[in-house]
Amino acid sequence: MSRRAVVIGGSVAGMLAAAALFRSMDEVIVLERDELPDRPAPRKRLPQARHAHILLPSGRDAIRELLPVANVHGRLLASGAHEQSMTDMLGFGPQGWYRRWPTVTDDLTVTCCTRDLFDWTLREAVLGTTPVVVRRAEALGLLGTDARVTGVRVLAEGLEEDLRADLVVDASGRGSRVEHWLEGLGVTDVPTDEVDSGLVCASRIFQVPRGAEDFPLTQIEADPTASRPGRSGTLVPIEGGRWLVTLAGTRGAEPTTHPDAFTDFAFRLRHPLIGQLISAAEPLGEVSVSHSTRNRRRDFEKAAMPEGLVVLGDAVAVFNPVHGQGMSVAALGAQALSRQLRQTDVTAPGFARAVQRAAARSVSAAYAISTSQDQWFPEVVGRAPSLVDRVLSHYMGRLARVATTSYSVSAARSKVATLQAEPSRLLNTELLVAALKGPVMEPLAGPPLTFEESAFVDSMGPLAV
Repeated sequence: MSRRAVVIGGSVAGMLAAAALFRSMDEVIVLERDELPDRPAPRKRLPQARHAHILLPSGRDAIRELLPVANVHGRLLASGAHEQSMTDMLGFGPQGWYRRWPTVTDDLTVTCCTRDLFDWTLREAVLGTTPVVVRRAEALGLLGTDARVTGVRVLAEGLEEDLRADLVVDASGRGSRVEHWLEGLGVTDVPTDEVDSGLVCASRIFQVPRGAEDFPLTQIEADPTASRPGRSGTLVPIEGGRWLVTLAGTRGAEPTTHPDAFTDFAFRLRHPLIGQLISAAEPLGEVSVSHSTRNRRRDFEKAAMPEGLVVLGDAVAVFNPVHGQGMSVAALGAQALSRQLRQTDVTAPGFARAVQRAAARSVSAAYAISTSQDQWFPEVVGRAPSLVDRVLSHYMGRLARVATTSYSVSAARSKVATLQAEPSRLLNTELLVAALKGPVMEPLAGPPLTFEESAFVDSMGPLAV
């Protein structure tokens, strides 16, 4: 008997879920209500694509496992994507400038490009190397009962129909209506958590100035412990000899769409380096702003979910985009689906719950990283910090101070930030001792620029501090 899987949503989580499914199913259909572009181009219902995106090494490795012959990473690099070592980027954290370490290891390398290029490259890889098909249709609801989902009610070309399936994967993103659909089946016990700092993101693309072609990924972090609104900025080298700059401010310090205010905001970060860099660069478009940046998690693995339904990607959780976790969490969720398919048939009791629980591990790690900082900003909406949160925050602050001077501590923090290690790894004996001892060197007085980077910055005049 032929077996069918239906994936709702044709973005990153949906395409990767389809890649996980095609070897185990006779038919895999991806439902997408938008017309997908045939080149790297903006999509109508993906406003967050205008902002900085990075693919973490955990996400890159998950995609390699899901699509071993498609060479998605190689395709991205051939199209102009950049690779950047986390230990050799320019980073200014709450405790000061991080030192740069020339050691480059594959497990600490992130991939930088536009979301448009990533989506298109992934889609071409999936559709070009697998029998997955995309159908232009809108999902209207789930078929089945509170015990088992048996398909999807869809709207296609003005007509409604029932599309039967042995497994339904909801990967429809932050606008998912799966909770509403589940209520229609009698499932109403999905726990939800939310932490909203009121963050607003503003992004603009610039032509890289002559002399700055090799300038690295640069990040000026907000200070969540300063008892004032947070401001942060990220400069990402992308394809086409361009920089994608995303500025962010929490409630009370929000950036705007005004082009002159964009550079001014960058100068008013905790360090003005990004402001100085873009003041010498030619803007290539308008400023794009997004307000939908809250952290929100739905714990489907803790609910009485029906068999035959798995929820992945942004439909499960969304995070503060500053941390660049979303695409990698989607990839890790699809990897969890793929690994469970090797062990259990999709129709076996407990299959969907096992996938949901496995996927929740990376969701939990990413959510902990994001909310542990956002909960400290003024006027945050959501749960208040507990005593344990306060103790951990103090410890993490000391560890971050040590990380500005220590490769081993910096690398350990990067492993957690890139979702390759559980946050609890930062509490091991070695790191506890390092935090207790304190920094091993004096803090840096300014950004650790190379000779070439210094020459470019100096050509623009003295760097304000």
